Amino acid sequence: MTPASTLLVKFIWPDRDPVAALRAALGEDRELRVFRAVDTEEGCVYAVPIEEQEAWRLGPTVGAALPSATVSRLSLLMDLPGASAGADAPYHYVVETDVLPEREADFNAWYEREHLPGLASVPGTVRAMRFCNVGGHPRYHACYDLVRRETLGSPPWLAVRGTPWSDRVRPAFFNTRRTMFRRV
Repeated sequence: MTPASTLLVKFIWPDRDPVAALRAALGEDRELRVFRAVDTEEGCVYAVPIEEQEAWRLGPTVGAALPSATVSRLSLLMDLPGASAGADAPYHYVVETDVLPEREADFNAWYEREHLPGLASVPGTVRAMRFCNVGGHPRYHACYDLVRRETLGSPPWLAVRGTPWSDRVRPAFFNTRRTMFRRV
């Protein structure tokens, strides 16, 4: 049996409630984490757990429920409790990116040893997770559950982003997208 993955459904927020449609498509008992972008009409839902065969079967079902949806299967790479673990986290910040193949080893080492642990340790971070998009792009997906939106501009957050290793790795990013969501 393959390990469980997370199904990520991204869509343009419809006029009607998308949660009811997604519950019908994905199953009433499935854990759903639902977010709506702060500055756009984009929505995203994480559904767990999903087995590989089930993920491919559910894609068309989700598409029928939400025609604007794209479905990705995410494989968990890291899941770290944050400095504010246990606190309410109404904000969800997502960074999606591809990386130049010749720089991928350095990129992954940076995320594992410095970047994700560093951002998890920032006050206001409740949880930091990193995924690989199985068979899709952008290939890497990092997300941070935050107490406040302003955590991103805090001096500790900016210090983690401003390291020499960060400066070396970041030019290898492409197809990068950053989105702030609010929990629904």
